[in-house]
Amino acid sequence: MSIKLLAVDLYRAQTKVHQLEAQLAEAPVDQQDAISEMLREAREELRLLRNMLEGAKSPLPFRTSHNQMKREM
Repeated sequence: MSIKLLAVDLYRAQTKVHQLEAQLAEAPVDQQDAISEMLREAREELRLLRNMLEGAKSPLPFRTSHNQMKREM
C-alpha cells in the first residue's frame, strides 16, 4: 500500500474517531456502551494505520546496510 493511500485511510479513521467522540458526548446513557465499543475499535484502527504509515516512512535497516556495503566495494 502506498503512503498516499495510507494517509487517506488515516484521515478517514481520524474523522471517524472524532465523530464517535462527539456522538458519545451527546448520547443517552443506554447507547453509550455501544458507541464506546465502536470508538474503541476505531481508535485501534487509527493506531494500526499510524504505525503502518510510520513504518512506510522509515528506511529499512537491511537496505541501508546493503547499500553501504555495495558502495564500499
